Amino acid sequence: MIDRLTDILDPPEFLRYIVNGLVATAVHYGVLTLNLEVFAMQSAGLANVVAALFGITSSFLGSRYFVFRGHDGALFHQARSFALLYACIAGLHGLVLLAWTDWWGLDYRLGFLLATFLQFLLSYWLNKRLVFKV
Repeated sequence: MIDRLTDILDPPEFLRYIVNGLVATAVHYGVLTLNLEVFAMQSAGLANVVAALFGITSSFLGSRYFVFRGHDGALFHQARSFALLYACIAGLHGLVLLAWTDWWGLDYRLGFLLATFLQFLLSYWLNKRLVFKV
């Protein structure tokens, strides 16, 4: 059982995954702030889309070279798989919030935390198994 658990969750790799996520979030937030405060973008929504692209790119590069160290695979193939995976996970995140808040009438903040936690675990496991194939 322990062998199976370490096959799913490699503690040093998982710690690198957490660090990478924090860095990608900081990049996202930093670019968002830069877009709004320095470049004076009028739309926070558009500023956030641009910032999200930087955050996602940071997350991909960090996953490829730092977390999973799976840079032996073709860059384009991994980037495409990564983008598709994150699009699916974002959809799942939205569905969890839809069910939790709109259908079941529960507090959206708890639903957001639940959806984010599921997103966090799924993205680690699926990146490891499908995108970077460690």
